[in-house]
Amino acid sequence: MDVMPSAPSRTLASGAAPSTSTPSTLPALSILPGLALALGVAVVSMLVAPLLPGISALVLAIVVGVVLANVVPLPRAAAPGLAIASKKLLRAGIVLLGLQVALGDLASLGIGMLLVVVAEVGVGILGTVLLGRLVGVGRHLTVLIACGFSICGAAAVAAAAGVTDPDDEREEDTVTAVALVVLCGSLMIVLVPAAAALMGLHGETAGLWAGASIHEVAQVVAAGGAIGGGAALTVAVIVKLARVLMLAPVMAVMSMQQRRHGAKDGKQPPLVQLFVVGFLAMVLVRSFVPLPEPVLEAGSLLQTLLLAAAMFALGTGVRISLLKQVGPRPFLLAALSTALVASVALGGVLLVA
Repeated sequence: MDVMPSAPSRTLASGAAPSTSTPSTLPALSILPGLALALGVAVVSMLVAPLLPGISALVLAIVVGVVLANVVPLPRAAAPGLAIASKKLLRAGIVLLGLQVALGDLASLGIGMLLVVVAEVGVGILGTVLLGRLVGVGRHLTVLIACGFSICGAAAVAAAAGVTDPDDEREEDTVTAVALVVLCGSLMIVLVPAAAALMGLHGETAGLWAGASIHEVAQVVAAGGAIGGGAALTVAVIVKLARVLMLAPVMAVMSMQQRRHGAKDGKQPPLVQLFVVGFLAMVLVRSFVPLPEPVLEAGSLLQTLLLAAAMFALGTGVRISLLKQVGPRPFLLAALSTALVASVALGGVLLVA
């Protein structure tokens, strides 16, 4: 049986030439095996993740993808569908992510806390880029780490990769950045509640800090529950969703920067990526259209399904040997970025709380 040795669209480990097929030229039937595999793993991840506190379905799916690709040779027939999952399903999932963000909920935080979120994201991204230069991490990986750690974890990493690397030429950077989000964000589930207790922070203040500093939404929920639940958990999630909203302006700025770098293969990148426009549209729908609760729940489930399938597809594109080759510098940058984001968030929360 033919097997797929590594990435959905190319062989990362061997450096083989990428496939000349694009998602728009692939025969419809050829994408079914890979899509079915990705969606199947996503469903299983969604069922198992609630049993693992602090582990989201997205994180679980990418771990399954990495493990599976390094243990069991994947059928070559799965490659076209996995390529679709890592691109099209990813962007559709990010669009639906906008349904989680209601502007009215964010306004309840007050202008002071919203400014803290903007400062945390801005300083986190710019500071991480500067730190990346200091420790000698490549610019592309640094930008992915900066976005993931400052905005909303794995989804932000993948969104940034969709803007800066639309042809998946550096897909290993994406998986490395997501792995670092998983590692550092999981540690923050324990560290933030413990540090808040040592500093004697009030429950709601600690919740604000957790939402402003921890990477993944699921990790924020776990930390908010550890702090005490109730008001702490509620404000933690709302602050986190305010950071999710920052995904749109950050991706728009990155798109404009890509345009300034000039056209590639005679094609100018779009001024604003279509999935960013879709994300904002969903935010407006969520904020101004009285959607029934079942519709919101269905949208949330579909968003998680699509993003988890995309994360699985990304995971199948990396070899453990490649992760071992990245060296200690990305891990150092991840630790420094986490400390920076947490420090800015804490300072801002103490000023406005």
